[in-house]
Amino acid sequence: MTVADKFEELGVIPVVVINDVKDALPLADALVEGGLPCAEVTFRTEAAEESIRLMHEKYPDMCIAAGTVLTTEQVDRAVAAGASIIVSPGFDPEIVDYCISKNIEVCPGLVTPSEMAQAVKRGLTRVKFFPAEAAGGLKMIKAMCAAYTQVRIMPTGGINAQNIKEYLECDKIFCCGGSWMVKGDLIKAGKFDEIKAMTEEAVKIVKEIRNK
Repeated sequence: MTVADKFEELGVIPVVVINDVKDALPLADALVEGGLPCAEVTFRTEAAEESIRLMHEKYPDMCIAAGTVLTTEQVDRAVAAGASIIVSPGFDPEIVDYCISKNIEVCPGLVTPSEMAQAVKRGLTRVKFFPAEAAGGLKMIKAMCAAYTQVRIMPTGGINAQNIKEYLECDKIFCCGGSWMVKGDLIKAGKFDEIKAMTEEAVKIVKEIRNK
């Protein structure tokens, strides 16, 4: 089973910005206990690399993606820390090709048919659509996938508890990335019980959609 397969099984992937390493393990605890043993930890903060390392050490089976990866050097650091898949906000051929050459699972972001064509050319069948709501949402996803039928999408950006249902009901979508249950102010305030509760609610939403 690939990481993307696991993401599909879970349905929703918490997109996390960790500014302080001390928050990494309480956050991981909240996600695992809430039923989502996964996270996309964005590489835009100084704490990201060490946070991934700590989370992976405590929960070796947790599916941790390194997000906002912008260089091949960050790819190496993220994987060494314990990330099992690389996620980028846009389609960077250098990063995608580097990951493929190293047999590292990669889910690049894209927003146009031209970028989709580049992904298909490289044999990728699962990609990220970002920023989802701002870039046309479900209508844009359906339009692009009509031409590229073998590709399935992880929309991220503007996904929340109110609109995730319509996204996950589309067969072109294998999971959604969202940050509503792991907002920065909740993490900073140490409200991990609240994060756990919202994670449980997200899991419940996914089950309700898929058990119809």
